[in-house]
Amino acid sequence: MIPDYKQIYSDILQEKFPEKWIDAAIRNKLDTLSSALDVLKFNKLVFGEPEYMIGFNSQRLRSYDEESILQILRYQKKNGLSNLQISNDFKISRNTITKWKSIFKI
Repeated sequence: MIPDYKQIYSDILQEKFPEKWIDAAIRNKLDTLSSALDVLKFNKLVFGEPEYMIGFNSQRLRSYDEESILQILRYQKKNGLSNLQISNDFKISRNTITKWKSIFKI
């Protein structure tokens, strides 16, 4: 069951950030949330970069769908990035990247 990201973010924006709710670009992007990567990009757009400790703690709570994992692994392969580089870009542990590679045989 996929969460209704549009409803979740609509409620947050209307209640806590009404000035951002008015922005047409943000409202248009809200309609295109379909994968974990889309949600992470949208989250960064709305709330900005998390501070180190907040980002570190919330990183443990992230989950990725298969489409997002494959997209990350394709991006790594296309750009010739190491596990360390891709883990820094997406703030995912190197062990997770290695595990995904073994699971999806990439």
